[in-house]
Parts: sequence; structure tokens; C-alpha cells
Amino acid sequence: MNMLIGYGAIVLFTALVVYVMSRGKRGDSTMSEYATGGRSFNSWFGTMSFLNTWLAGTVFIAFAGLTASGGVLGMYSLSYSLLSVVLMFFLGTPVNKWGRTHDLRTQADLLGLRYNSRSVRVIAAIIGVLASVPWVVLGMQSLGLVFSTLSFGQVSPYLAVVLGVLFIAARQVWTVRLGTRGLIISDMVQGLFAYGVGFLVILGLLTWLFTNGHGFGNIAPALLELPGPGSPAGPLYLFSLIFTGMMGAWCWPDLFVRMFSVRTPRTVQKSAVQAAPILFLFSAALTTMCLLASSVPGVSAAPDTVWFIMAGVGGTGLVAVAGVCVVAATMGNIGANLQAVGTQVVNDVIGVRNQHRVESSKGAKIAVAAITLVSAAAALLTANQVSGLIVIAFVSYQAVCQLAPTLLLGIFWRRGTALAANAAMVSGILVAAVLELMYPSPLSIPWLGGLTSGVAGLIVNLAVYVAVSIVKPAPAAEQERVDRLFDDLKKREPAALDNQPA
Repeated sequence: MNMLIGYGAIVLFTALVVYVMSRGKRGDSTMSEYATGGRSFNSWFGTMSFLNTWLAGTVFIAFAGLTASGGVLGMYSLSYSLLSVVLMFFLGTPVNKWGRTHDLRTQADLLGLRYNSRSVRVIAAIIGVLASVPWVVLGMQSLGLVFSTLSFGQVSPYLAVVLGVLFIAARQVWTVRLGTRGLIISDMVQGLFAYGVGFLVILGLLTWLFTNGHGFGNIAPALLELPGPGSPAGPLYLFSLIFTGMMGAWCWPDLFVRMFSVRTPRTVQKSAVQAAPILFLFSAALTTMCLLASSVPGVSAAPDTVWFIMAGVGGTGLVAVAGVCVVAATMGNIGANLQAVGTQVVNDVIGVRNQHRVESSKGAKIAVAAITLVSAAAALLTANQVSGLIVIAFVSYQAVCQLAPTLLLGIFWRRGTALAANAAMVSGILVAAVLELMYPSPLSIPWLGGLTSGVAGLIVNLAVYVAVSIVKPAPAAEQERVDRLFDDLKKREPAALDNQPA
């Protein structure tokens, strides 16, 4: 009976999401419509699509487990998440305006425009794809814990991962069919449940913890210490985690396209302002709950299951609700990743190679389906790895943040060149890869004071970008083209665009 309740809750919620997605279907035969949802959404849809993409289901599993086992160190994610919202506010104008003016569909598409370079576009697309696919696998693996827990002992951990992978792979049928428009509409439903209902669950669990002898005074002293001078991780380790997260935030292809899908730059800025307090309250409450739960029996032995151990105090019904929260958040992140990655493969790798602008969405749908199958196979092959999933997230961030100098300086600095971008991305990813092999995540690099492989790569990356841009500046004609791009940003937006109905 308990298993029926748990699995039944997932099926009912999924049916609701699919119904809402299907009701919002419109024509998506063109690549632009498929990739951006018609650039038609208002700020609240933008806010919820950002949250449902950023706060993946792993925040309840891997990141919650990090706080339960590592203590206040786990709160680093709250810091870089808020910094990413600040960055979103300032990125809104150039990204959204260039996107609408030049019919940009992806992050790599924007870089191709900014640098007038096919090679920049292809390299950026490949880095984005290689960094994103592990997150899809991570999400699929996380669902294994959900299906195992909601079976209440009736399904083995390995079979639970298989069920989770098959479930989310089947769910992507609608991602393939409906594209970004369907994703953003479903993000509203999934986000309201994951972070609205989820927040209420967290408040209830916090109340239980405080009233049952698990307050701040019961936390082990070691969990209240941050790595600093004299620590094994090194004095710069915490800085590295936060800096990597902040720099990598808008390098994720799935997040970046969110700024293309809303109406105007002002809409992006409204979304950032709306997202900040929601993100702060939810993340602060979740990490605090996990920190307090570290004194609950059983949590230290299996920290990745802290969310479900705590939900267990409310019985079968609350465990089922907790499971649906993870599923809801995972749906948004995996769907967004697959849609963005599939689109980049077709739009920015295959399309560039064939030297033509892709106009049909058919190829993107095929690519999304293919990447779903590849990710599902990878998740099944690694199904026995059901703990310590935070390591996958660390490694992915070391890679994707190597896009940051090319992306951010390209958007805010006129002098960056295509040669500098190519050299920077390649040198950064190579340095990060070599150091990652020598000091695998979550280890830091002792002789660099605790820096991680990603930050070390970023330092080389940034130095190369600035040096090459200064030593070999762009030709006069190219600099004039870039100046026109930036000058276009100063033109006022029509107020009517922000006032259209949703």
C-alpha cells in the first residue's frame, strides 16, 4: 500500500504536468520558435523557469547531503546562487536584446555573433554540451533514490535507478515535442510544487527539529567550521567553490536560453528581482534544515538521504510529497538541459559545419531524443553509484566555468577578439582537465593554497584572453562591427512589448 501511495503520487503529478504542457502547445516548426518559445513569456514565467532550472532535484539529494555531512560548507551554494541572480540582472539587456534583434537561439549562437567566428561558436557549444550531459546523468541517478525510497523497501537500489532513468527518459517525449515553450509552461507547475510545497515541508521539518532536541546546540562543532588557513583543504578552497559557482552560473546553456525566452531586457531584470528572495528563503531554509538534521540518527551514515529521512517523521504521505518535490525539480533541470544541449548540437555544431542557418526544428528534436538515450545509457551503466553524487556536480562546474571569460568579457568589454576567445577557452579547459586528473574533485590543489582545478584554469583562461586581445587587437572593420553591436544596446525598448498578455 505504501509503495502504491509513493509511486501513485509521482504518476498523478506527472500526468498534471503533461496536461498543462500540452494545453500550452503552439506551432514550433521553426528552430527559433522551438529554441526560445517565441520570446513571449512574462517575468513570472521567467522567474519560475530560472528557479526550476537552477534548483535541480539534486539540491534535495547531493547538495543537501553535502550540508548534512560537511556542515556550513554546504551553504556555499546559497552565496553563489544569489550572486548568479545579480549577474542575471546585468546580463539581461545585452543577451535579450541581441537575441531578439539577431534571432539568436543558444548561448553559442550569441558568442558566434559577438566574435563573428564559427570556431568560437563550435568550441563554446562543445564545452557546454560536455559539461551539461553529466548533470543529466546526475539527475537521472538522483531519481533512483526517489524510486527506492518511495518503494518502501520493495525495490532494490539498482532497480530503482533503472526505474528512475526509464521514467525521466519517457517524460522527455514531451520535451522533444514541445521545446522551450512546453518546458517553461511546465516549469511553472513544477516550480510551484518543488519550491512552494517544498518550502512548507521544510518549515514543518524545522519546527520538528527544534522541538525534538535537534537545535543549533546539538550540531557537532566540526560541522560549524569553514576551511581556512591551516585546514587540509587550504585557505582558498571556500573562495574557489563560490567563485566557480558564480562564474559558471550563466555559462550553462540551459540557463542562458532563459534570457532569450522572455519578452524584453526589462522582463529579465524583473525576473532576477523576483527570483532573489524566493531563492534565498528556500535555499537558506533547506540548508539550515539539513544542518540541524546532522544530529538525527541515521543521517551521518547516509547524508544523501537526509531529505527522506526527515520526511519520514511525517509518515508515508509526507515521504511521497518529498519524493514529488525531487521529481518536480529534476524534471525542470533535465528537460531544460536536454532541450538546450540538443539545440546547440544542431544549431551550433552541425549547422556551422554545414555552413547554413538551421531553420527547421526537426533536427533539434532528433538530437534531444538521441542525447536522452545516451544519457539514460550512461546513468544505467553507473547505476551502482548511488552516493557521493555531489562529485559529478563539482567536475561539471570546473569545465563549464571555462566559458566565463569569453562569455562575460565578450558581453561587457568591446576589445575581446575571436582569437583571444579561442585561445582562452582551449587553454582554460586543458589546464582544468590536467589538474582535475591530478587532484580530482572535491580535492583542492595544495600548492595553490586550496584553489580548485576550475579556478586555476580560469586564471590561465582570463590571462590569455586579456593578453591576446591587447597584443593582437581586432582589425578596424571588425571593431566597428562590434561597436555597432554595443551601440544598439543604448536604443530604447518599445514599452508595448512588456505589456502584452502572457
